[in-house]
Amino acid sequence: MKSELIKPTHLTRKAVVYIRQSTPHQVVSNQESLRLQYALRERAHELGWHEADIDVIDADLGLSGASAAGRSGFKELVGRVSLSEVGLILSIDVTRLARNCSDWYPLLDICGLRGCLIADRDGVYDPGSPNGRLLLGLKGTISELELHTIRSRLTAGLLAKAERGDLALSLPIGLLRDPANVVIKDPDLAVQGRLELVFEMFLKFRTVAKVMRVLNERGLHLPRRDRHGDLRWARATISSASQSNTSWAYTPPPLPSCPMAIRRARSPTSSASRTAAWNTCSP
Repeated sequence: MKSELIKPTHLTRKAVVYIRQSTPHQVVSNQESLRLQYALRERAHELGWHEADIDVIDADLGLSGASAAGRSGFKELVGRVSLSEVGLILSIDVTRLARNCSDWYPLLDICGLRGCLIADRDGVYDPGSPNGRLLLGLKGTISELELHTIRSRLTAGLLAKAERGDLALSLPIGLLRDPANVVIKDPDLAVQGRLELVFEMFLKFRTVAKVMRVLNERGLHLPRRDRHGDLRWARATISSASQSNTSWAYTPPPLPSCPMAIRRARSPTSSASRTAAWNTCSP
């Protein structure tokens, strides 16, 4: 089904199908959405473009649309539009292109200036016309509002869990949860011994960089766990050495009557308190 907005000048340029899903998990699990997005090539063909003039940009699969930062596919699309290479942008809905008005409206401006149309599953729009810009602007605003609504709903759920005491955050290396959901030390004695050594080094050397250098000079690796929970040993880095002295989980809770009990993570007193908390943790 063709649109009266599509002119011969649009057909002389490319039709670009922009495909995006927000997370790697969605890419793997939500195959139907992915199939529908790739099927937009057929929509472009029905609108009058030849197969050779239809391009697909799917470099942003697994990336959020909350910002254009890090989305090379979106930047490529904007660049091609600004060079007047694109006559039509197709997306399953505008949320695929951007969920942020600061990214959405500049795209509308460029499309309006270069005479590029935008199409979704509802129709074809001309960003250069008042009616087209109004409709696309509303869609972009609703998309951004939807993102904030989702975030608010997730945050409210986390706060409710925290109030009930059921919020289980990720634990740093050396701590595990038993079947009763109680935090305990890792039963691996090698892990316990290496972390005790790191705490002692912090008390002695005072800086993360010095601790990292000493560990690497002695050939002592630090324990890490991958996303599957499997233990591995890796060369010490600034990040891994710092986590051992700054993670909230190693710090004893402050007394209600002592609000100043929370001290800077790298201070000697804080390092000593973390060591004491580690030594008193249930084995």
